Amino acid sequence: MTLIIDLLQQMSVFVVIAYLFTKSPAFRPLTSEVLPFRQKFLLYLIFSSFSILGTYFGLPVKGAIANTRAIGPVLAGIIGGPGLGLATGLTGGLHRYTLGGFTALSCGISTTLEGLVGGLVYQHLTRRNLADKRFSPAVVLATTFAAETLQMTVILLLSRPWQDAFALVRTIALPMMLTNSVGAALFISIIRDQKSVRDRVGVISSAKALKIAEKTLDLLSQGFNRETATRIAEVIYRETGVGAVAISNADELLAFTGLGADHHLPGSPVQSPLCKTAMREKRVVFADGHQRKFICTVSEDCPLGSALIVPLMCDDEVVGTIKLYEPKQKLFLNINRALGKGLAHLFSNQLLRSRFQSQKDLLLQSELRLAQAQVNPHFLFNALNTIRAIVTRDAEEARSLLLHLSTFLRKNLKRTGDLASLAEEVAHVQSYLKIEEARFADRLQVSFDIDPALEPLQIPVFTLQPLVENAVKHGIANLLEGGHIAISAREREDFVEIVIEDNAASYCEQEQQNGLGIDLVDKRIRNIYGPSYGVRLSCLPEQWTRARIKLPKPGGPKP
Repeated sequence: MTLIIDLLQQMSVFVVIAYLFTKSPAFRPLTSEVLPFRQKFLLYLIFSSFSILGTYFGLPVKGAIANTRAIGPVLAGIIGGPGLGLATGLTGGLHRYTLGGFTALSCGISTTLEGLVGGLVYQHLTRRNLADKRFSPAVVLATTFAAETLQMTVILLLSRPWQDAFALVRTIALPMMLTNSVGAALFISIIRDQKSVRDRVGVISSAKALKIAEKTLDLLSQGFNRETATRIAEVIYRETGVGAVAISNADELLAFTGLGADHHLPGSPVQSPLCKTAMREKRVVFADGHQRKFICTVSEDCPLGSALIVPLMCDDEVVGTIKLYEPKQKLFLNINRALGKGLAHLFSNQLLRSRFQSQKDLLLQSELRLAQAQVNPHFLFNALNTIRAIVTRDAEEARSLLLHLSTFLRKNLKRTGDLASLAEEVAHVQSYLKIEEARFADRLQVSFDIDPALEPLQIPVFTLQPLVENAVKHGIANLLEGGHIAISAREREDFVEIVIEDNAASYCEQEQQNGLGIDLVDKRIRNIYGPSYGVRLSCLPEQWTRARIKLPKPGGPKP
């Protein structure tokens, strides 16, 4: 009983060490199922030290040492796997061997095997997707008890004289099996509890970040200005509970909410040395209020005492900052510190995405303007020649064609905005086709089948004309007779479909490489409505070519 009490006192030292260990940065690797080599090496040093200290703190008994050495190797194996457990056990065993005694060899071997036992339990649990059971006190207690039983068996098998080995085991077996098992279980219990606390904090922090992101990301797509910054600052202030939140661009304060709002006024220039340092050096600046104080440059009576300033980056350029503040009498929580950094990273990515989207929109608009302004010289030449031929025999028809030509050119050059009604797009195409019908005469017939309910539908401007022009230029122009173009618009189950079909079937492969035809229309639709919509071209050789335009139903995705 005395030996058990002495060993329990020794084990209590390890419990204190375990508690301190969970407060150190070295604890963090334990939360991962797969450990990098660097973290495994750190854990090897820690648990090897536990094993060696367990020997040093041991009690001399019958020419041997009663100890708590097994805690280190078993825990190393259970937490880090067979390799870590074996390495830790071998180190602790070699150290024990150097101390001598008739059990030196058997204890050295058994300590190594104890680390391996812990590692085998790790393998068993991970292969069955039960890795979290590594942190179960019951599992660790049973594993350590089994490992200590193995050690007693090895001592009986290898130590000589056998009578002395038997007398030693009879004395130390139960005390060591109990204290090592209980000590390892308490150690892992402390680790598990601290891990649970960290996990809960992480969940809370992630939930806050997701909630803030959900409420703010759409705002950034509207631009980085005072209005959006104010709304974002209010969301962060409400969700984090910090003393104040500020957002600035590179030159001035865009928004401020919370304590000190009476003198931190939007529109005022950025003056804080901490803020300037964060932007100049492109790094997070933290003034905890103790070692580094936040000093307000606007008012001596400012209630704020600590600050976290995180730069907002876009293309490696500082475009502003997010600043979280706490009052002088309140500690700045680490969870808010980590959350502030995460939000700044999130917003920086969103700003970069918004900039990319703006550039993409400008490029598409430039392509659209080019396409609108680019009147095909051959079309204009053919149209004028057609009108000249008709004017001598039918002046009225010639005047009508001139009217259609002028209407087509005017709409081509002066259409403004990104959207037009389907009715307007059809009217634009009709002006073009009237001229082509006159040019091709009996070689071209056109039919329209447009659902009247869809005529008000807003679609991207310049959607139909390039596809109809392709049908004429690459399809009907190659036929000697019987050319036909059919344009229809129908509402399907969950989308609107516009189809432009001709009976030439001679330009499908060629059009797939056309940059200003179907490709431009497809890119613009996808850019506005998303990847589920766009243009798909299909052909049935010698029968038809069909361009299908898929658009959202009225009330669907907005541009």
